[in-house]
Amino acid sequence: MTDTGRYADELAAFSARKDVAGAHAAEPPMDTAAIAIALSGDPDEATLATSRALLGVIARSVAEALELVTLPQFRVLVILASSGPLRMSSLAARVKAVPSTFSRSIDRMEQAGWVTRTHSSDRRREVLVDLSAHGRQLVMHVTERRRKEIREILAQLKPEDRQAVGRALALFAAAAGEPPAEDLITLGV
Repeated sequence: MTDTGRYADELAAFSARKDVAGAHAAEPPMDTAAIAIALSGDPDEATLATSRALLGVIARSVAEALELVTLPQFRVLVILASSGPLRMSSLAARVKAVPSTFSRSIDRMEQAGWVTRTHSSDRRREVLVDLSAHGRQLVMHVTERRRKEIREILAQLKPEDRQAVGRALALFAAAAGEPPAEDLITLGV
C-alpha cells in the first residue's frame, strides 16, 4: 500500500472514531458540583473548574491524533500550521530540540507524509520544513473536533447563558492576553 493510501485509511478511521468518541461529550448531564462552584461567587474556583473542563476538551480532541503521531510530532505540526514554513534550526529552537536529533525526527515525519522539506530559494543551504497536505489535514481535524465539542457543550446552555459564557470567556482571554506559543505547544494546541 502506498503512503498516500495508508494515510487515507488512517484518516478515515480517525474521522470515524472522532464521531463516536465525540458523541459522549453532548450526552452527560451538566455537572451539578461545577454549577454549585460557578454559583458560589468564587471566581477563582469557577475559573479553575472551567480550565479543567477545557483541558478535557483539548485532551479528547488530540487523543485520536496521538494514535497517528507522537505528541512532539503533533506539536511540530501545530507550529507549522500557525507559522508556515520554518528553517530547520528555527523549528528545532521552537520545540527546544537539539538540531541533529531533531533532523532525524523530521526525517521520520517526512517519510510518514506529515511534513515536507525544501531548500530556501534565498539560501540554498537553508532547509525549510512545512506541513504536507496530510499534516495540515490532521491539524484541521483536531481543531474541528475541539470546536464541535465546545459547540455541543454550549448547546446544553440556555441562549442567554451561552451569551454570558461567551462574554465572560472573552473578558478572561483579554485579561490573560495571548499566551506565548511556547506555552501552548506543550499541549499541542
